[in-house]
This record gives sequence, structure tokens and C-alpha cells, in this order.
Amino acid sequence: MTATTSPAPTKLQLMELLAAIGTAQWRDFAAAAAHHGLTSTQAKVLAQLDGPLPMRALATLLVCDASNVTGIIDRLEARALVRREPDPSDRRVKNVVATDEGRDVIRRVREEMQATRGALDTLDADESATLHTLLARLRPGMEKSA
Repeated sequence: MTATTSPAPTKLQLMELLAAIGTAQWRDFAAAAAHHGLTSTQAKVLAQLDGPLPMRALATLLVCDASNVTGIIDRLEARALVRREPDPSDRRVKNVVATDEGRDVIRRVREEMQATRGALDTLDADESATLHTLLARLRPGMEKSA
């Protein structure tokens, strides 16, 4: 009896699978954000704020014009989820910083992503570790090209 192995998936097949997973994860993220009165873009901003980030850098991350970021930050600031601070090295630059409440809201959004959590629950510990290793390896190349 000979063991048969499946042919390796093509790059196109892998890209389509990544796109489908990304779309489903984004829908789950947007639905959880909506429970907290946030648009998906507002939640994405909060998710990016591990530390102070200049407005222009946020525009780059969001792939939008800097003028659009101003309105997004205005609405988040009105809810006390972020604050603007002058950059210590260049006072003309405004950094955006998540408040404690903003960090708490994005933590709850992530916790409420039931479809994503459910999908990840189907993996055992070894599969989770393998997926983490593979995604960590892909991430730098994906972020570099963005």
C-alpha cells in the first residue's frame, strides 16, 4: 500500500484562502465594534494604538488621506477613547494615544469576536502553535509591502 500525498496548494489557492479568512475576520471585528458604537475604522484605529502614533502614520496604516483621520480621531476623542498629544520631539506633530477606556473597549471588541474565536477553538495546541509560527513568518513581508 502506498501513501498518497496531496499536491501542494498553489499560491493563488493560498491567497484566496487568506482573503476569505481575512474578510470573515474583518466582518466579525466590525460586528463586535458595532456593539460598542464604533465603526470598523474607529475600532481599527484603537487596535493600532499600542503607543503614541502620529496622525500621518495612522493615515498610512488606514490607507487614507490625513484629513479623513482628523474626523475619525475627533469622534474617538469626543467619546474619551483617545487623546491628542504634541510629539515631544516636534511640537507641530500631534500623536494619538489611546486612553484607558479606549484600551478597554478594544480589548472587549476582541473578546467578543465569537466567529473568529470559534474558528480558532477548532485547533488543538500544536495546530495553534504551528499557525502562529506560520503567520508570524508571513507578517513582516505583508507589512513591508503595504
